[in-house]
Amino acid sequence: MNQPLAGYAPAPVTARMENHGDHMLKVAMQTGSDLLARVGSMVAYEGFVQYEPNPPAVRQIARDWMTGEGAPLMKCSGDGLLYLADYGANVVVINLNGDGISVNATNLLAFDAHLTWGVERVKGLAKFAGQGLWNTKISGQGWVALTSRGKPIVVDCGGGEDETYVDPDALVAWSPNLKVKGKRSFKAQSLIGRGSGEAYQMAFSGQGIVVVQPSEDSTDRLRFRG
Repeated sequence: MNQPLAGYAPAPVTARMENHGDHMLKVAMQTGSDLLARVGSMVAYEGFVQYEPNPPAVRQIARDWMTGEGAPLMKCSGDGLLYLADYGANVVVINLNGDGISVNATNLLAFDAHLTWGVERVKGLAKFAGQGLWNTKISGQGWVALTSRGKPIVVDCGGGEDETYVDPDALVAWSPNLKVKGKRSFKAQSLIGRGSGEAYQMAFSGQGIVVVQPSEDSTDRLRFRG
């Protein structure tokens, strides 16, 4: 290999999912271990990998996703190495060990197809957002890859009495066991978010984590439906 390019070669496989740099995901594919990934996220693969857009399992759940905010998914199967990315966004790899995570659909890159997943309404926000907020909850034993517009911060809520407040536009994911409620603030609107009108924040409390990205682009936001 040309010496200046040698440093970009992939490292030996050590896990089902790994980062290749900050902006690409490497997945070790094996027959019988299918993957669900965002449509259009494949940038390269080695070996024999097949793709099925909008498979039956996804269509079944999509029928219950009344908000129309679902991330289009494809089923990936076969043997080899699969590389995924999402327009240069940072990639965050999580190994679920029997627990779960609630993810903004726009930040969901890929996850093991055998994991339990579905779309759920986030309780405690209806009075702020009409119908409330819908998120994808994933749980079980397996791997999940998220994207973040920039290097994220993972906040440990710590289980204390203090609440953690997050701008909805910057929210990526959180532990589903956390309590969530909305907060309306006029005074904070010049400091939090970039929209006009009232400023909304989401308050989290309990034992768990919140993943926050440094971007507040409206195309990445958790959409409130009125």
